[in-house]
Order: sequence, then C-alpha cells, then structure tokens
Amino acid sequence: MMNLCGIDEAGRGPLAGPLYIAGVILNEPIAGLGDSKKLSEKKREALFDEIQAKSRFHISRFDAAQIDKLGISACLAAGLREIMSMIGEADYLYDGNSTFGVSGLRTLVKADATIPEVSAASILAKVSRDREMVELALFYPQYGFEGHKGYGSAAHIEAIRRYGHCEIHRKTFKLKALQPTLF
Repeated sequence: MMNLCGIDEAGRGPLAGPLYIAGVILNEPIAGLGDSKKLSEKKREALFDEIQAKSRFHISRFDAAQIDKLGISACLAAGLREIMSMIGEADYLYDGNSTFGVSGLRTLVKADATIPEVSAASILAKVSRDREMVELALFYPQYGFEGHKGYGSAAHIEAIRRYGHCEIHRKTFKLKALQPTLF
C-alpha cells in the first residue's frame, strides 16, 4: 500500500501576499492535528515543528506577481505538480473539490478537518504563509498585514483606499468595495 500524501493550501483568497501549498506524508502519528483555521496560532506553531520532524513534506510558494501573471488556478495546478514531483510515488489527497486539471490525485472537501496528513499540510501551508505576512508587515507597516494576513478585512480595504496597492498586492484580484460607484 502506498503512503498517503495530504495536500492543502493557504492564501488562495487574500488580496495580498503569497500562496502556499504543502504536501505531507506522516512518518508517525501526531496528536492534536486538525483544520489549521480552527487551531490557535500557538497550537499551529507548536505542531509546525513536530510535523516537519515527523514527516516527509514539500512546500510550494507563489508570490503575488506570479499569481497575477498566471492566475490562481494555474498556480495551484503548478504547486500540485511540484509537490507530486518532489514527493514521488504516493496516494495523493487534496483538500477541496477540484484537481485543477492535475491527474493522479483525489479530492475530498473538508479533508483538512478529518484526514491527519491533510491537516498537517494545512498547518505547514498556513504557518509558512502567516510567518511571511508578519515579516512583510515590517516593510509595509501602513497595511497591518500582521493582523489580517492580506485578507479583505475592513482595515485592509481602508488601507488600500488610503495608500493604494503595494508590491505584494494581487493587482488582478478585484474587490467590489474598491470599485468606483456609478451615479
């Protein structure tokens, strides 16, 4: 029987910052895994190191410029292929309902909440992305990236209105709140 490689991503829908996709094969069980969005930051950080120590994994990253150039779906497909290439022979399970045209993997909605390997991938992707957003906040303090991590919060939208887009914003992501109104 082949090893199960769980795959999940973080940063698919934000207005700024990178997309991270992680694939994980667990070498031994890890207690406390779950959907990264439902775990506290402290718990995710503690699990991050344990997952890396007890698994075979690969993390793909696409920055805002790549997302703008290729599109989010093409980045997801490229990340899935990269993980499969780096991990090698495995039974691949991706959280969600689309393979983005990549063959050789199965999908399962909410797999990050029920399948330990997908939960682990979810945690690696989210912690990696969150750490980068906190670092980027030092270069762009006016946007508050350390708080909202680039997602479309009211504070972030207000910062874009005030300061415009910066280098790490996804320029192709359109937001109704930022569109001019017609009278």
